[in-house]
Amino acid sequence: MASTPAVDTVEEGDDYYHVRFRDPDDFDTIRTPDWADEASDSVSEGSEVRTGKREDSDDWEVQSVLIKKQAGKDTAREKAKEVVEKIEN
Repeated sequence: MASTPAVDTVEEGDDYYHVRFRDPDDFDTIRTPDWADEASDSVSEGSEVRTGKREDSDDWEVQSVLIKKQAGKDTAREKAKEVVEKIEN
């Protein structure tokens, strides 16, 4: 089983906490696939996952998770970790 990446930063936006796990500059392509969105909604309704793909790989990795702001910063961090665990493990 793969280990869950550490949270890099948690940034507060207007409606969401943007919980970043990996630097977006490390990826050639970033998108929100339906399968990742479904997994995130099963943990925290209304959340969104951004996945990235590196040039030398066919694998998609979670770059960040957006959690609705009303969850609170600490809860957003924990819910984002749960989303990543569900997707990557």
